[in-house]
Amino acid sequence: MRPWNERPVEIRNLFNPAFCGLVLSRALTAFQEIDGRGMPFSLSLLVLPLCLHRQTRDVLRANKKSYFLKIVSEHPELQVGLARRCSDIIPFTFEGFGLLMQSGALAVEGNGRLRIGPGIRKTLSGTAESIECQRAAAFLGKEFARIADRSTVYATLGVRP
Repeated sequence: MRPWNERPVEIRNLFNPAFCGLVLSRALTAFQEIDGRGMPFSLSLLVLPLCLHRQTRDVLRANKKSYFLKIVSEHPELQVGLARRCSDIIPFTFEGFGLLMQSGALAVEGNGRLRIGPGIRKTLSGTAESIECQRAAAFLGKEFARIADRSTVYATLGVRP
């Protein structure tokens, strides 16, 4: 990972640890609303690659009344390049988690599940695009909790954990 001041401005803006942490916290909070044990770490690694990718976000938004597994089966284009995006975004995911940990908002349970504590604002704010990212993250969090099986999510997306 390159030092912060050596990163291109676009990377610093899009993958800002505070923004990445916010998007991750939206997914974790939504997951906890359904499953209070918290989100498995392995599922959390899918949040940013799915939410920050505009085409994926657009498909999720257009089908928000549907189920995630059905959306992926009807839109196989969501799988194109996903494994690469997951690998490329992992460092930024870790930076987002690091900021959440440092601020005391994130707890890692003994079983490897991630939980968001109180203190994260529930109201969505920011630009239209950042709000879209947060809404997509909340949708994914709820859907991942409803599916309740990481293997199913990974197999559906065609990604090996």
